[in-house]
Amino acid sequence: MLDIDFVRAQFPAFSQPSLQGQAFFENAGGSYTCTQVIDRLTRFYTERKVQPYAPYEASRLGGAEMDEARTRLAALLGVETDELSFGPSTTQNTYVLAQAFRQFMTPGDAIIVTNQDHEANTGPWRRLADAGIEVREWCVDPETGHLDTDDLENLLDEHVRLVCFPHCSNVVGDINPVLEITALCHAAGAFVCVDGVSYAPHGFANVGDMGPDIYLFSSYKTYGPHQGIMVMRRTLGNLLPNQGHYFNAGTLYKRFTPAGPDHAQVAACAGMADYMDALGAQHGVGAQGVHDLMRDHEVRLLQPLLDAVKDRNSVRLIGPSDATVRAPTVALALNRSGEAVAAELAARGVMCGGGDFYAVRALEAMGVDMDKGVLRLSFVHYTSEAEVTKVIEALDAVL
Repeated sequence: MLDIDFVRAQFPAFSQPSLQGQAFFENAGGSYTCTQVIDRLTRFYTERKVQPYAPYEASRLGGAEMDEARTRLAALLGVETDELSFGPSTTQNTYVLAQAFRQFMTPGDAIIVTNQDHEANTGPWRRLADAGIEVREWCVDPETGHLDTDDLENLLDEHVRLVCFPHCSNVVGDINPVLEITALCHAAGAFVCVDGVSYAPHGFANVGDMGPDIYLFSSYKTYGPHQGIMVMRRTLGNLLPNQGHYFNAGTLYKRFTPAGPDHAQVAACAGMADYMDALGAQHGVGAQGVHDLMRDHEVRLLQPLLDAVKDRNSVRLIGPSDATVRAPTVALALNRSGEAVAAELAARGVMCGGGDFYAVRALEAMGVDMDKGVLRLSFVHYTSEAEVTKVIEALDAVL
């Protein structure tokens, strides 16, 4: 079982007087930062804040720390070091990729997108229609929000070059079978782009084993600084046109990051690997064991919350009511504004949010009143059982 006291001791936020008595349930919008990341960021800004990769010591060490972050995160994700790159955000990384595919594809080619995604992994791809690319939509079930692989098979043919979908939705919470979907797409001759932003906080996935060609997530939601992290497998990366400086075309991790990286934040991302290693050492397990411990803890805490809301007359639970098949990101459509209810919960010491969470297409497809939006309660492995009890009691009081 996850040692929750050890976990929470790794996050300075839990010892801050200003945050005492408040339960944090907007983790899907960004997580607390672990001390390992904060320490590395502080060290970089105080000791290495120079242009990296020069021969003098401060510069050499700064570059080495940036390289360490790429090496260790790539290993954590089961890919080669140069297949992982950093960018200012997942949204901007996706825009750059869309421009590369705009040059790579020809009119008559097709891409498949979903309406379950955060707008970052659907909007940029849909704009390829301006270049004569056919955009096909893999649609959610309007009742459940689920993506059915049978529907995907009906969309796949020899014209499809790329399929984009989320590892899990930031409002539906449904975890999609990446391995199965990727195999279907590859068998049809299509590349695969997975938005892992809403899944990665719940356990780093072995991208190498799952097989997608692109995997994207955001480190500020995985206990780190504000960076977009992108896996681009070498086969596809060498096919797509270079989007970086022409003289960087031969370096895979620079081909799709046209802007210079934030040196300090890249280096600090190694702290996320430090934290995973610390969890592994504390529990005597490897990377997969850490992933499983995190998920098991979340599932155990999530089911009582789902049970508390799923049968309320005034509440529509978006997505499945079985904690084992979803992430602990719980969106609720209410008979009033989600944002207004979030404000009432804030007065009771619960930090959460209301609105559309950039998932307008998914919520509209499920018939949610967009004037009201949804209330979203999201947590991760550092959330305690007492905090889940607190949020259930607060919901009882305001709903």
